[in-house]
Amino acid sequence: MKRTTDIHQPGPRAWLGLAVILGPVLLVAMDGSVLFLAMPKVTEALAPTAGQALWALDIYGFVVGSLLITFGGIGDRYGRLKLLMSGVALFGLASLGAAFASSPDTLITFRALMGLAGATLLPSALAVLGELFADPRQRAQAIGIFAAAFAAGFAIGPAVGGQLLSHFWWGSVFLVNLPVLVLFLVLAPFPLREVATSRTGRIDVLSTVQSVAGLLLTIYAVKHLAAEGWSTAVAAVGVAGLAVLVWFVRRQLTLEHPLIDFRLFRDRVFTVAIITGLLPLAAWSATAYLSGVYLQSVLGIPILRAALLALPGALLLTVTCIVTPMLVARIGKRTALVTCHLLVAAGLLLLLPVASSGGVGWYIASTVLAGVGYGISFSLVAETAVAAVPAERAGSAAAIAETSNELGNALGIALLGSLSVLVFRLQGPDLAGTFGETVALPGLAQAVVDQAQDAFVTGLRVVAVTAALLHIVLGLLTLRRVPKSPKSLEDEGGAGRGGEGDRPEAAGAEAPGSGGEREAAMP
Repeated sequence: MKRTTDIHQPGPRAWLGLAVILGPVLLVAMDGSVLFLAMPKVTEALAPTAGQALWALDIYGFVVGSLLITFGGIGDRYGRLKLLMSGVALFGLASLGAAFASSPDTLITFRALMGLAGATLLPSALAVLGELFADPRQRAQAIGIFAAAFAAGFAIGPAVGGQLLSHFWWGSVFLVNLPVLVLFLVLAPFPLREVATSRTGRIDVLSTVQSVAGLLLTIYAVKHLAAEGWSTAVAAVGVAGLAVLVWFVRRQLTLEHPLIDFRLFRDRVFTVAIITGLLPLAAWSATAYLSGVYLQSVLGIPILRAALLALPGALLLTVTCIVTPMLVARIGKRTALVTCHLLVAAGLLLLLPVASSGGVGWYIASTVLAGVGYGISFSLVAETAVAAVPAERAGSAAAIAETSNELGNALGIALLGSLSVLVFRLQGPDLAGTFGETVALPGLAQAVVDQAQDAFVTGLRVVAVTAALLHIVLGLLTLRRVPKSPKSLEDEGGAGRGGEGDRPEAAGAEAPGSGGEREAAMP
């Protein structure tokens, strides 16, 4: 294949467009975790019930995860830049409303609107970015920077929230969004351009309803079954959600213009990469949440200092996102994916020596080593999603990648978090259902507190080992299912952005890593 590196060098407008896009992307990711430290002050000011507090935390991720696919398809058909600008404006207005919410229900409503806006931003921003950089290597580097900003937003959310709360009231964690969003709306029209797409057909309304309802019902059931135990009603909701999702998938396979093209998963590299987008986020979200409780409630470290202890790992993660495209160009996707899973597994296993008497050093080492693995996964998933498909499907492919991240984040706390609760119930003092509720009981003897702390730490270790084993299994699956010698990102990206004949499912196509070349490499 003819090299294109010297033909389509990006100019200053492309890099300015990347810089402008990064602001909203950072905020969308950061708002997924910024409330973790603000909730005590929110509770003090608004006095929400336990259920309302849970919804204030979760509704943002629920809405983002359930609408990414829908807005990826809408952007592909009706204009990505238009959707991006509208989403930024809505995100700003919703942030303003959340900052001055006077009741728990009002806060929940504006958090839901923020999630709606966030779902419009992520796939549109990534698709617009793909149009700015025609050269595959430069595009991979730009998407790596995009992924780094997204990952950094998640990582620094608690630290930013803690710093703001040490000087201002709880609403400041939302008002900080406004200057960045206003700057985007002013600058974006200059470097960014609307790109006409070749997709035809209207958005299938039934498919949109199916995707939203199926994901919301399923995530709702998983979260509530994990937090509150078995309930026939909630289990029925979960079964209904899964049934709707199966209906959704079957419908997409019959439509001429599907909302999401599941044929993309015929590419085994794409499939493994998407799973890689889900599992590391699940491990990260669960261990980050449990480690935060460990540092604050077991070791007694102040909230802001606990957040700052995570910054070395966040820094390594961010840098890794940026350099991963260069790494992949040298060693190939399979080696990079396997390395990612092994590093995450090794980092998680470093949590085994932590104890109720100490373990800060082990915690930092864990976040640093696993952070490199997380950085590889975030960058590789985003690059694969955009570079492996034709340009007119970029929004849908980006939506799949971002949805895998959001679902991983939700399922990590729901499933792995429930595992830690189960361990605590089996080994704890049996005075309350959770560690937090137990240590909040008045008049506890020190021996009871010690037992509760030891049980919580054991739960953290069990979660770390479970997540590490899952990553090892996925690493082995990668060795078996991904071709040994994929072509460079430069050539693969060039093929991925071509016309219909370049798609893996096109008859006679010999795109890199697909067709006869790929089947020959399969065991």
